[in-house]
Amino acid sequence: MANVYRDVVERARNGIARPGADPTYADGDDSTWMSVDWPAISRDIEIDGHSVHVVDSGGDKPPLLFIHGLGGVWQNWLLNLPAFMDTHRVVAFDLPGFGESEMVSEESIPAFARTADRLCAELGIDCPVVIGNSMGGFVGAELAVSFPTRVEKLVLVSAAGLSTEHVAREPILAVGRAWAGLITRAGTQSDTVIRRPRLRRIFLQAVVRYPERLSGPLTTELVRGGGSPGFNESFRALLSYSFRDKLERVKVPVLIVWGRNDILIPVEDAEMFEHLIGENAHSVIFEDTGHLAMLERPGRFNDLLAGFIAGERSPEAGVEGVSA
Repeated sequence: MANVYRDVVERARNGIARPGADPTYADGDDSTWMSVDWPAISRDIEIDGHSVHVVDSGGDKPPLLFIHGLGGVWQNWLLNLPAFMDTHRVVAFDLPGFGESEMVSEESIPAFARTADRLCAELGIDCPVVIGNSMGGFVGAELAVSFPTRVEKLVLVSAAGLSTEHVAREPILAVGRAWAGLITRAGTQSDTVIRRPRLRRIFLQAVVRYPERLSGPLTTELVRGGGSPGFNESFRALLSYSFRDKLERVKVPVLIVWGRNDILIPVEDAEMFEHLIGENAHSVIFEDTGHLAMLERPGRFNDLLAGFIAGERSPEAGVEGVSA
């Protein structure tokens, strides 16, 4: 794990993992999110004395709650939120210390879960389907453990919380700080990063399989979300909390989605989550995909999510997850 940063840079320098001809990779349509009046459905809500930035389509349709990962922002779901706006009330927010949400005194996974619970209470949402990526999946699972009546169904996309237990803490914190510095720099020089393919690989290869295939506008949103003030403390919190022994308490249906080529959190964690949660969980593995399956293969992800919400068991799913 401590070699992740070096591996990413080396792969970028060597031009490895150039985009293939697969038409299902990066098949998102930017017009779906660029046509949405996001400011009209965005606002800041005070929770425990701190401002939390939230995007909420409103209405009385069945709710979906999207939770981004470490170093992310609500915009990590730009290719997914519009796909469900006609049928659901979609809600996404910046975790405390990220994006436009204020820092809080306690940066921890349980504290993030409490924020999600209280946000739902403030919005009058009783029991949403919760979709979380990376650290957001960690938070979503903690929400299902600590506030079981709050979650109707749970989707874990390359969720943190298992293999991170066994990482040597200080070395990986050093790597995390270095990575945060890189992302901060990328955010201040986003135009340069987007224009130069090799720089895009250096800054984004850790999270997506083929950075060159993502559109310029989408890449701009992803890069500008980096370097949030809450990164270091949240990274420390992610490494210092374990809920492995609690996952059997998750009794709602769980969909686990992973990229086979995720270099941040190993794909083997998908099977472990499935095993620890039990028979109500099933996993689907996306081949030739990195850490952000919902952005790298949004068409497939959105179809899979829609089927899961509707109560369909995916034909892709199996006891140990199925490659496709």
